[in-house]
Amino acid sequence: MEDDIINTIFANTEDGRMYLSNFRNKEEKNQQSAIAAVNDILEDVRKNGDEALVKYTNKFDSKKVGRDNILVTDREIENAYEMTDNEFIEALKTAAQNIIFFHEKQKRNSWMVTKDNGIMLGQQVRPLEKVGIYVPGGTAAYPSSVLMNALPAKVAGVKDITMVTPPLEDGTINPKILVAADLAGVDKIYKVGGAQAVGALAFGTETICKVDKIVGPGNIYVAMAKKSVYGFVDIDMIAGPSEILIIADETANPSYLAADLMSQAEHDVLASAVLAVTSEKLAAEVKRELLKQIKYLKRKDIIIQSLKNRGAIFIVDSIEKGVDLANEIAPEHLELCIEDPFPVLGKIKNAGSVFMGKFSPEPLGDYMAGPNHVLPTSGTARFFSPLSVDDFIKKFSFTYYSQKSLLEVGDKIVKLAEAEGLTAHANSINVRMK
Repeated sequence: MEDDIINTIFANTEDGRMYLSNFRNKEEKNQQSAIAAVNDILEDVRKNGDEALVKYTNKFDSKKVGRDNILVTDREIENAYEMTDNEFIEALKTAAQNIIFFHEKQKRNSWMVTKDNGIMLGQQVRPLEKVGIYVPGGTAAYPSSVLMNALPAKVAGVKDITMVTPPLEDGTINPKILVAADLAGVDKIYKVGGAQAVGALAFGTETICKVDKIVGPGNIYVAMAKKSVYGFVDIDMIAGPSEILIIADETANPSYLAADLMSQAEHDVLASAVLAVTSEKLAAEVKRELLKQIKYLKRKDIIIQSLKNRGAIFIVDSIEKGVDLANEIAPEHLELCIEDPFPVLGKIKNAGSVFMGKFSPEPLGDYMAGPNHVLPTSGTARFFSPLSVDDFIKKFSFTYYSQKSLLEVGDKIVKLAEAEGLTAHANSINVRMK
């Protein structure tokens, strides 16, 4: 066992900021190196459709997937239920209810206002027609991500939801993934992952229909593929490695803090887990707890590498200094493990999701609470928001003027159009004013 897991402690927060900035810069370099390979795959899928899709699936995931079995059948979903224990299914159903409840509150309504002289203005809200959901496979399969991506789309009114997920080596899909997709109302499920799956959703193939938007997390190749196809389709965001920042005061329980740091570190060796604490004594206790708890965790090798390479503890003078750090870092997950978190909430400007108090750990949000766990990473919480119903709708405005109301402003429109040299614009108004 490692003698020390987190060996990076900063009393000077400026040094800590540089530390975090350095590995975010490395993420950008990793992205650049992946883009060339991704673009070759995307172009192949765009030109050759299913042939390319099967080729890359056989190369990277399973040689047992072909054109004839790339679509998951009803029988496969029935088998998935038979292979999944009822307690897990009930847990999924409870989580789904909470997710639906939260996202129902986000729904927007169309509206119209009537002004004087017969003017009517308004906005119509419409759901997207076709959405593609990417669900990771590989070393970890996430049924919770199926719910978090599909259910907001359902709440928004999306009629056609296609899911892609990489198959296991034997050509099957994790049964828990299939059960979650069925409970969430996914319409079609395909056994394909990686950049090739993103290409299929973006461009369409003989088997997979082109969608309007692609959502869902994936590895760096999936993320770069989504970035490359943006414009052909919409995307939710470019997801980076998972991250958590915990702000804690002297009242915090060190065992809770250690557990929460490792809950994010186990995602990936590139995940970032950072603690900002007002007590050196508590920081030392957290380090001891990390060593104590990690012995019993299955993914301890990943956790150790993540914490040693990208974990850190900041000793801050006050909670306010911790909040300043959070607003600059803009973490994906922010925990406020302090005595009274509510006065602090109003000071948070940049975060993907905030967890309040000692009994609201981040995994609560991953699985059960209801708010979405698809969150902006790598500092993008400064300008991105969590996945929501808004991601699955579009809006268009409408305008109605009577003849009288147009005549009242016609001269002004002509003046503006002529100032911009657009005489045909002016003419469109003038012919109605004669």
